[in-house]
Amino acid sequence: MTIHATVTIIRQGDKILLQRKSSGRFGGGKWNGPGGKLQPNETPEECAAREVHEETGLAIANLRHHGALKHYFGDTDEPTWTVHQFSTSDYEGEPKESEEGELRWFHVDEIPYKEMWQDDEHWLPLLLQEKDFAGEFHFNENATQLLRHSLTVKE
Repeated sequence: MTIHATVTIIRQGDKILLQRKSSGRFGGGKWNGPGGKLQPNETPEECAAREVHEETGLAIANLRHHGALKHYFGDTDEPTWTVHQFSTSDYEGEPKESEEGELRWFHVDEIPYKEMWQDDEHWLPLLLQEKDFAGEFHFNENATQLLRHSLTVKE
């Protein structure tokens, strides 16, 4: 059964807020936008706002939904994860780290792609260009290697 989740990129001028997931958590050690799994009867927008608040202490508004990406882990016909990608520059508060992981602002020219999920370098530049997209990313079974992908920009 597919897990539905969100990732939100919070922008501050030419910087974005990323979180290095704590060891022992899904994606542990990798930088990514704050996010997590949808709860029952929760919309992706509600999930994004809740997860960002839980993981950073920030209250966000005016979310832009850029698209959903399907992630396949291993030889399967059904996505393991479908992740809704959001961005916003409308937030209140100061980022506060949680048990989810370390927070850091990165200049858009210094995004640590080599320390992120391998699909991020394909879709994140599109999000930063304020484009909408859809895609599929096929990883090996333990999600350590991106085997193939397709990504379409929506006009």
